[in-house]
Amino acid sequence: MKESAVKPIYSITPFTLLDYPHKSACILWFAGCNMRCLYCYNPEIVLGKGKLSFEKVFEFLHSRQNLLDAVIFSGGECLLHKDSITLIVEVKKMGFLVKIDTNGSRPEVIQKLIEKEVIDYVALDFKSMPSTFEKITQSNLFVAFEKSLYLLQQSTVPFEVRTTIHSDLINEKQIKMMISYLEKNNYVGNYYLQFFVNGVSTLEKLGYSNRELEQLDLSTTRIKVHFRG
Repeated sequence: MKESAVKPIYSITPFTLLDYPHKSACILWFAGCNMRCLYCYNPEIVLGKGKLSFEKVFEFLHSRQNLLDAVIFSGGECLLHKDSITLIVEVKKMGFLVKIDTNGSRPEVIQKLIEKEVIDYVALDFKSMPSTFEKITQSNLFVAFEKSLYLLQQSTVPFEVRTTIHSDLINEKQIKMMISYLEKNNYVGNYYLQFFVNGVSTLEKLGYSNRELEQLDLSTTRIKVHFRG
């Protein structure tokens, strides 16, 4: 097969037991993103260009059939690429479970994937409430996120909601507002708060982030709050 000139994928993590609940997986890191989150620790992926074509990715995945349970599509924002649906369909045909890590900015793509029944798990990033969303993400895509949350709520696809916490950007009051927002939107399940890791390269220079929220019991009767990182 003649290799395509299109190279959407920045790199591959060949093995992980941490990123898909109870499954062995690899991660495809898609270059490019339509957000510029201040705390983003993948600036080289978000701002960089892809290095691997679909052909190279399929070569790798064929070598991992019957060895890995799942393929994780991440980034950047994996659903931005015009051929992302085609790739996901093909990966699913190979017998892998498919997990999507997404900022929720492409609800129309999520809708198609749900209709095609080709995704098995979704991690949806809840960046912040509308009042701080544009500052944190450098985008105006909160309404798109809301649509994605609604679509996943209406589907049978298992999914989690997660938020990255930098103490300079999201405080206790704001996170409680986010939990209340999820409850009002009838979300039931796990909500993961991922602490910013100090000392890593990010899109913007940020100060030290503390973990004071970790001392709080933020769970409700319908939402179980877990801390990561």
